[in-house]
Amino acid sequence: MNRNNFLPHVALALVLVLVAAFAGQVRNWRKHWHVKREVGTVRFGKLEPHPAEPSTSKHAEIFVRFRAGVSEDTIQTITERLHDTVEDETESVAGLSLIEDEDGQDTQSVIAEYRGLPEVEYAEEVYEIHVDEASGSFKPVLPNDPRFSEQWALANDGQNGGTSGADISAMSAWATTTGNKKIIVAVLDSGVDYTHPDLQNNIWKRPENIKEYEDPSLGEIDDFHGYDALENDGDPMDENGHGTHCAGIIGAEGGNNEGITGVNWTVQIMPLRFMDANGSGTTKDAIEAINYVIDRRKAGVNVRIISASWGSTQKSRALEDVIRKAYEAGILFVAASGNASTDADRNPHYPSSYNLGNIISVAALDRNDHLTSFSNYGLKSVHIGAPGKDILSTYLNHEFKESSGTSMATPVVAGVAALVLAGDPEMSVDDLRKHLFESVDKLPGLKTKTVTGGRINAAKAVGGQWKR
Repeated sequence: MNRNNFLPHVALALVLVLVAAFAGQVRNWRKHWHVKREVGTVRFGKLEPHPAEPSTSKHAEIFVRFRAGVSEDTIQTITERLHDTVEDETESVAGLSLIEDEDGQDTQSVIAEYRGLPEVEYAEEVYEIHVDEASGSFKPVLPNDPRFSEQWALANDGQNGGTSGADISAMSAWATTTGNKKIIVAVLDSGVDYTHPDLQNNIWKRPENIKEYEDPSLGEIDDFHGYDALENDGDPMDENGHGTHCAGIIGAEGGNNEGITGVNWTVQIMPLRFMDANGSGTTKDAIEAINYVIDRRKAGVNVRIISASWGSTQKSRALEDVIRKAYEAGILFVAASGNASTDADRNPHYPSSYNLGNIISVAALDRNDHLTSFSNYGLKSVHIGAPGKDILSTYLNHEFKESSGTSMATPVVAGVAALVLAGDPEMSVDDLRKHLFESVDKLPGLKTKTVTGGRINAAKAVGGQWKR
């Protein structure tokens, strides 16, 4: 090759090298830009979030818990090497991160990559979660006048074919206490209609002395009425109705000549939204919402109970870890046992089947003190029974509705737990759980179906004399 031909080839080679280097830098720019885009922009102390990607996003998302001692720099190096990004970190669980794949791999392939790394304790997919309301043709009720006489779960005098006394003895309990505004119950669900006339006076509002919620990835969020993990904002308005129904069972205002009465006449309901208008959500958003509750508890908010009327047959170690952190923070976690008519000892339902000291798994009973046909049960894993069929409560559009499911039984127990704390706000989670278990009415039909063999009794739980 002569000199005249050699020089053009050298020039061409240099151009190709520069193009390749520039393309690599563009990739890095795009990755850093993507992280910033996912986090959102903080201006004037407010978060201006970008729209959240739907669950059907082409990018796979997984939870990865890195082992103790793995630094953030190492995590960043690993995710960049695998062409992924850290979408969010769960502050309450050390090393737990939500990872988003960037190069189009399927979820299981991404999980396999991380499970093969020595720095990783576990990796799992983001599971879908659904409400635990029983399916069926339960006729909705749309009342426009006080309906306490229809609330058989609170006072059963045999109405509509029921058995007199097959209730939680609420009226006797109220002779001791009707609740306490200092007790806060978080309803982890589809949100709550905090404008409902029978709920609005019992909705938690962030006190002025408590700073706005701040997440390292999301920025500051004005959580005046609670938290929406779906949209990452402070407006947990219910679009499904399920969460509003559960909230009314716990704390529809009593004695106000409006609609119904909750187990607590007076309480504070903290609305948390992680399920959409169809009643579906993911472990990703459930974990973010629980992480929020733990943060608020540490900030000085007296939230003592989480009511969780939903579940899945998929076991999530990430979800288990964050519920364990709630336990360590002094928060009781009341969960629906599920509506599959199955033995949860053999076919676990989560989160109710996690073996954690703050979990109470609740089965559903009908107005005759019988286990409902839809309720899960389990001599070792389902703890207690509560009314859960044809339960009247608050609903969307300022209305009321009857619904059935372990979803409805769960807030009954959460409500009784709040009544107990009304009289002893400093009671530990261990003592509260034990006390509720010891306050049941033993039922023959639950002897081989639940741990306690009985139905929750509010009067016994608060120390009131049981009179029928």
